[in-house]
Amino acid sequence: MQMGLDFNLVEDLVAGVDEVGRGPLCGAVVTAAVILDPQRPILGLNDSKKLTEAKREKLFDEICEKALSYCIARAEVEEIDQLNILHATMLAMQRAVEGLSVTPKLALIDGNRCPQLSVPAAPVVKGDSQVPAIAAASILAKVTRDREMAAFELIYPGYGIGGHKGYPTPVHLEALARLGPTPIHRRSFAPVRAAFEARDALSGGFAEV
Repeated sequence: MQMGLDFNLVEDLVAGVDEVGRGPLCGAVVTAAVILDPQRPILGLNDSKKLTEAKREKLFDEICEKALSYCIARAEVEEIDQLNILHATMLAMQRAVEGLSVTPKLALIDGNRCPQLSVPAAPVVKGDSQVPAIAAASILAKVTRDREMAAFELIYPGYGIGGHKGYPTPVHLEALARLGPTPIHRRSFAPVRAAFEARDALSGGFAEV
């Protein structure tokens, strides 16, 4: 149940938690937990999707420098396929909170549900636009994942991963159908599963699964 919180009066040792990458067809889901330092305010924190890439990169470095504690965690493609994307996201959030060097008094989770944690937690719908610590977490998670997608662009050329970041855009879907899935594609997602089935059909059903 979401707690009634005055987001301007939230005391210190509160961790903001957010994720990036639930919707893409490839790559890990990346999460972050951040405890901000009230004595070292960071200006311009906001939902990472509302910031320019240059602003996110600048804030990423500032958050890492000024936060009391932060942790970036993830759930890999294999875990997403095994657990499903929701449970994998909850696992990655749990890892982020547990990885903090400072134990928070409260964890505020962006969205409408919380992972199972050893500290009190509350969900905050649209929290990345309301709670500075959640906004900071969203920035760390997005910059980290975007950098990974840029690296995958070089490893798996032709899919446009650096541009669409793995989301099911027309460019990505066309490349998936033409080139087939890569090891970083999520087999449990319908377009990827269809690409695997099409590849297997063309190879007479003997392709490695």
